[in-house]
Amino acid sequence: MTRSLLVRAPGAYSLVTGDPPDPGAGEVVVGVAAAGICGSDRELVEGTRPAAFARYPIVPGHEWSGVVTAAGPGVDPDLVGRPVAGEGFGNCQVCDRCREGAANLCSAGYDETGFTRAGAFADSLVLPARLLHVLPGDADLRAAALLEPASVAAAAVLTARVEPGERVAVVGAGTLGALCLQLLRLRSPVELAAADPRAGRTAVALACGATHAGAGPLESGAYDVVIETAGVAGSAAAAIALARRGGRVVLTGIPGEDDAGTGAAVIVGGQLTVSGVFGASPSAWTHAVRLFAAGLLDLGSLVTHELGLEEFGRAMELLRGSRDDVGKILLRP
Repeated sequence: MTRSLLVRAPGAYSLVTGDPPDPGAGEVVVGVAAAGICGSDRELVEGTRPAAFARYPIVPGHEWSGVVTAAGPGVDPDLVGRPVAGEGFGNCQVCDRCREGAANLCSAGYDETGFTRAGAFADSLVLPARLLHVLPGDADLRAAALLEPASVAAAAVLTARVEPGERVAVVGAGTLGALCLQLLRLRSPVELAAADPRAGRTAVALACGATHAGAGPLESGAYDVVIETAGVAGSAAAAIALARRGGRVVLTGIPGEDDAGTGAAVIVGGQLTVSGVFGASPSAWTHAVRLFAAGLLDLGSLVTHELGLEEFGRAMELLRGSRDDVGKILLRP
């Protein structure tokens, strides 16, 4: 028997058991080693995630690592036993967006592991083999569970096109912000600032490469590049306000619809380039996995709690508490 955490409806979840899954054509079964919990999982459980990006009933879990335990017809059998992480977006592979490499923007519609199809808050996960990224044989699977947010951070940094010697700021120093800082320091910025109102995130930001960090305001209109990772009301406007005229802003969070200060007049008046990042493309995933395999990303240090599937309720309490000592929470089946 295999276990999974099933969210039947907002606020209603339980641990259920069933027969071990069998892979279909082109699919694999992965024994989950670790699965990260993020704010979007909390939204799914509480019913606050936008309806277009959620389905019920659902097994959440889009950040994960594991080992391939079975391969379906048409899949290389040598994958069995290999450590892996994997992309979450299902995609048609034939639309214009997929063909240009932006499978995360597939025209067939939104389809993502953990939100519209069963995810990794379970002993086993079934997904198309083409979404796998094979890891080195000695990979730390505890740390590798953070490769999904690392790929989103990679997408943001690649979009920002940071040049050596530029002044860069990151708004938000949670998991995604911390990962952006790690990636940005590899670009040799002359200044790498981090802003987060939570005092407990200052040490994390500095450890991840920030030249200075804290709850206080940064210098408005001073930065060549600003990356927003907080996704809360006001964070997009704060990021735009930090950019110099002619600067570049990348938004990764989904803030309130009426985030004051993000209007066309501000963007045009400052001749800003404002880009959004929705998940990660296959190329961003490849970038993050390569850096991780080369030892250039420290993902494990961001994990503060590891709990069993049966402790999911406690994990939700920790996430809601917004405590300074709570970083990335992992479920360990």
